[in-house]
Amino acid sequence: MDAELHDRLDELQRDPYPLYARARSAEGLTYVPELDSWLVARDADVREVLRRPEDFSSANALRPDVMPAPAALAVLGGGFGGRPVVVTADGALHQELRAPIVRGLSPARVGAVLPYAAERAAALVDDFVKKGQGGRVELMSAYAGRLPGEVIGRLVGFDPDDVPALVHGGRRAEQLLFRPMAEAEQIAAAEDVVATAHLLDAFVRARHADPREDLGTELIVSVVGPDAAELTLDHRHQVVAHLQNLLIAGHLTTTALIGTTVLHLLRDRRQWELLCAEPERIPAAIEEAARHDTALQGFRRVTTRPVTLAGTELPAGTPVFLAFAGANRDASRHPRPDEFDIARPAGSRHLSFGLGAHTCPGSQLAREQLRLTLELLTSRLPGLRLAEGQRITMRPTLIHRSPERLELLW
Repeated sequence: MDAELHDRLDELQRDPYPLYARARSAEGLTYVPELDSWLVARDADVREVLRRPEDFSSANALRPDVMPAPAALAVLGGGFGGRPVVVTADGALHQELRAPIVRGLSPARVGAVLPYAAERAAALVDDFVKKGQGGRVELMSAYAGRLPGEVIGRLVGFDPDDVPALVHGGRRAEQLLFRPMAEAEQIAAAEDVVATAHLLDAFVRARHADPREDLGTELIVSVVGPDAAELTLDHRHQVVAHLQNLLIAGHLTTTALIGTTVLHLLRDRRQWELLCAEPERIPAAIEEAARHDTALQGFRRVTTRPVTLAGTELPAGTPVFLAFAGANRDASRHPRPDEFDIARPAGSRHLSFGLGAHTCPGSQLAREQLRLTLELLTSRLPGLRLAEGQRITMRPTLIHRSPERLELLW
């Protein structure tokens, strides 16, 4: 990818909504060179693709936007993982890989971890209120970037002391796959990813030797089997791949959702004050935030045979980008789609957590963490506001869209 294309990709990722609007109004599908994919941005078309997994495979769901340099790929070769994961699998393999995650993120398991999540959320708010100089906090680093990692770490069974390094490794993996970086930066990111993989492998070996009632054990048993005493090298690679995927999905998306939700609520003072006065609106505010500025903007798919979508003929092997965020701004399903309105009448469901076989199994956990966050902030800091003069820049990725920094005052 040349420098000009890098710049265009960066611009697109920081604000993709104008592109989605043009694609929705165009006849047929729109080819986007920066993504090397046909863009699917209308609600009906996205739903059709999601309902036809036999025609639109997930095999390329995590295909890099920017292919790492050979030197970085060589570093990655020294790590663990590299096996099929749930977001890139289809059919029976997808169901097999998904089953232990669904069990591990069941309503009962999520309910059981909520007291811990509430305790940690309150402690993080206590900490930044206590340390906040003149009533000021950078929310992404002090809160949004910490709570989801701690909660998913608790569910999986990680040592709390290891969670910061694991969260850092997930962020570095995202940067390596979806951001243009100089070769030296790519190598450094790859080294961080490999270090994280080895940390996960140590966890897998320890948990296999000492099983617990946690998601980590659930994943190991799903790979090794309930009666297998030996943990082979291939088993270890498969479980580490599971955990790498789960970590990124389990904390980066929720971190992004917390950041964008608070941002849009505080940009419109009336809506923030309405939420403070009527906290029963919090569930509706969560759904509207997820719809309006979708954390996971979309995923790739590839056609398994010649198909026609929206009048566009796509040969077998054609990459498409499913823009969940584009569908969520489609006026045919969501009136006044570009407006952020927590009083929007309940009705049409958004696609922020997917649809069908690949519906996000962690959606309840994400919603609950956002609910806890909004309950805390509206009750304890009703005077919360955006710091004046800051330039809010969105992270340049279509995988986890959120503010890079969010300076708040109270």
